[in-house]
Amino acid sequence: MGPSEALFIAQVVVLLLVGRLLGEAMQRIGQPAVMGQLLAGVLLGPSVFGAVWPEAQQALFPAGREQNAMLEAVSDLGILMLLLLTGMETDLKLVRKARGAAISVSAAGIALPFALGVTLGQFLPDSMLPRPDQRLITSLFLGTALSVASVKIVATVVREMKFIRRKVGMTLLASAIIDDTVGWTIIAVTSSLALHGKLNATILIQSVLGTGLFLVVSFTLGRRLVFGLIRWTNDTFVSEVPVVTAILIVMGVMALMTHLIGVHTVLGAFVAGILVGESPILTRHIDEQLRGLVVALFMPVFFAIAGLNADVSILADPRLLSLTCGFIVVASAGKFSGAFVGGKLGGLSGRESMALACGMNARGSTEVIVASIGLSLGVINQDLFTMIVTTAIVTTLLMPPTLRWALSRLPLHEEERSRLEREAFEAKGFLSKVERLLVAADDSPNGKLALSLAGLIAQSREITTTLLHLGQGSAEAALRAASANPSARANGAKRRIAHVMVRSDPFATEAAVGREIQKGYGLLVVGIAKTEASHGGFDEEIARIAAKYEGPFAVAVARGANVDPARDGGLNVLVPVRGNKVSRRAAEVALAIAKTSKSPMTALYVLGTVGLGAAHRRRRRPTTTHHYEEAVLKDIVELADREGQSIRTALRLDVSPEDAIVRQAHLGHYNLIVLGVGRPAGETLFFGKVAAAILENSDCSILFVSS
Repeated sequence: MGPSEALFIAQVVVLLLVGRLLGEAMQRIGQPAVMGQLLAGVLLGPSVFGAVWPEAQQALFPAGREQNAMLEAVSDLGILMLLLLTGMETDLKLVRKARGAAISVSAAGIALPFALGVTLGQFLPDSMLPRPDQRLITSLFLGTALSVASVKIVATVVREMKFIRRKVGMTLLASAIIDDTVGWTIIAVTSSLALHGKLNATILIQSVLGTGLFLVVSFTLGRRLVFGLIRWTNDTFVSEVPVVTAILIVMGVMALMTHLIGVHTVLGAFVAGILVGESPILTRHIDEQLRGLVVALFMPVFFAIAGLNADVSILADPRLLSLTCGFIVVASAGKFSGAFVGGKLGGLSGRESMALACGMNARGSTEVIVASIGLSLGVINQDLFTMIVTTAIVTTLLMPPTLRWALSRLPLHEEERSRLEREAFEAKGFLSKVERLLVAADDSPNGKLALSLAGLIAQSREITTTLLHLGQGSAEAALRAASANPSARANGAKRRIAHVMVRSDPFATEAAVGREIQKGYGLLVVGIAKTEASHGGFDEEIARIAAKYEGPFAVAVARGANVDPARDGGLNVLVPVRGNKVSRRAAEVALAIAKTSKSPMTALYVLGTVGLGAAHRRRRRPTTTHHYEEAVLKDIVELADREGQSIRTALRLDVSPEDAIVRQAHLGHYNLIVLGVGRPAGETLFFGKVAAAILENSDCSILFVSS
């Protein structure tokens, strides 16, 4: 009887359902969901379901090769997708921050259990080996399986305990990342040896050199190619989720490359994930789309199939049970001791080293994948596979409570407290959440000012920026002109305009911006000639552009003798503040501009009686102390201090806000006002009476920041 498509669908549905329910149950008791998915396979396999109702289990999961091949195909693709996702979650910046202690922890934490695992493999009876003549290769797989750590499990517990930014938390994650990278490299080389069926110097050298060459090319030329492909796909295609398709193609190509050089495809998928995760154009919604596909389908199916292949009933044999306990002891003692010693060598305290040792002891999904690869290559048999999977389950279930206990005993030092407060402060910011910036500018003075200011904003946080050139001249020429910023050069950094988008129809401004904003941006900066209407206020064209974009945007208006002060003569920035979110976000933008261009900046608080509500009037009553006004200015000063930017403050009372701002700009010889405004409602671009009056009466350039 041939394979049944209906049976395949039924298998997938059952695996997804039981895996999801058990994964949910495990998370509710503080354990990782992946353990529930793995246990789902164990329950549906011969261990439980097959023992209770063997006929039904055989009917749902028959032993036929052709039927099983359909599930195995999903499982094989699932391995690549899981490694892609693991690579995307690999934060190389975190490794660089904590590299000192992390390297020693990872090196010792891999070397000791790996050596113990290889030694254990050398003493296994021949009956436990699928190929006794390849004992060394089986021992290498066993050593790798016992020495790895699961980044996902470690990250989940560390994040839950709010230790993600603590020193020990960063070191723990960085160590797990290094473990993963080294582990997949070892697996790639070991798989190459397994495929050749023997171990000799020539094969080993070819595998090591091939792997090394692949990694070097990937992180140099490959990095630029992957970044360029993702950017080109995002900017060119109009169909749904094209970037996800491009990422999957990158994964497939790199997996094939590793296959061609004779090492396992998992290394290619893992490295592809790292490159994709580092791509500056990878937005959160693209990451979530791909993550949803992996987490919802491939992850539960893969781990459930791994559980199906594990027959824990073999542990009823005292000999196999004792061997499994030996695996668990060797794996735990080796990893714990190695990580603890590595932590001490890395300069950590005893308690910090203890936390690292507890955290690195979870194998989780990583060990299961290693075991699955070994089973598919025939270097471990069904019994060894079950024993390794059991080790993964036990060590992973033990890790969260032991790590929580160890982390709860760590004191918070003053230096660490200050750093955490600073990072928490920055996390609440506006610009820190902007991943991509779009500049829509023509060749007018407004366009040149928008491009200059956007370049300074992007440069302050290395934000990937796209220039949508709407003029009749050369976009490249406009970019070169913006890059010739004396203030930026004085700061010693290059402007980071990551991509130039050239439009052939310079008159279709609204349509061009409408198409471009669909590609995912965190901030839009607009500078076009038709900004002000002849009767006052904003022109209808810029109002229609603003209506198309739901996110934060800024509008540049060039005025004064130097219409582009950021480029021509240096900036002198004035930012009005009112104690609300929109003015604080504008202050962030102003600080980014002033800091990057090394320009002076003043925060002006204005509180007048005209047009103010009762709440504001009540705040003015303590006229001798002005507590509220001083608190607002103090908040902006603290924001500037954290950015390393000095600012001046000014306070104006009993005068209309628009008059005070215009007068202060004139008297202080400011050439740029950065004004925070609310999101306009309706089709008309109206930011309020204050903004309208400043637009009409100011003789210096203005950047309206709407959020």
